Amino acid sequence: MSNPQQLRYSKEHEWLSDAENGVSTVGITEFAASALGDVVYAQLPQVGDTVIAGETCGELESTKSVSDLYSPVSGEVTEANQNVVDDPSLVNSAPFEGGWLFKVRVSEEPKDLLSADEYSAFSSS
Repeated sequence: MSNPQQLRYSKEHEWLSDAENGVSTVGITEFAASALGDVVYAQLPQVGDTVIAGETCGELESTKSVSDLYSPVSGEVTEANQNVVDDPSLVNSAPFEGGWLFKVRVSEEPKDLLSADEYSAFSSS
């Protein structure tokens, strides 16, 4: 499993892109998508919602289980990926591309986000 180097990662298995005009993209990692199994339902935060780093902001349901979605940062949701709501399998087939979950205008970023190498070590232990 290869985690893109340009992203940062949470210990709850979400990834975060670098901010572009103050807005970052959030998704779950390939590791998390694989552990979940086939995702069949996605409940994402809505535009205008405030998310808090480390707190639940949605859920993903798979053929194996239901998993809470945690925000890796605090801020205001600017976009939810409607393609994932319509076709949740994108989370499994393209977790770092078309399977992203939401975009957030970041107001606060925790200091404990991991680099790709740190996340790889964390998720393999």
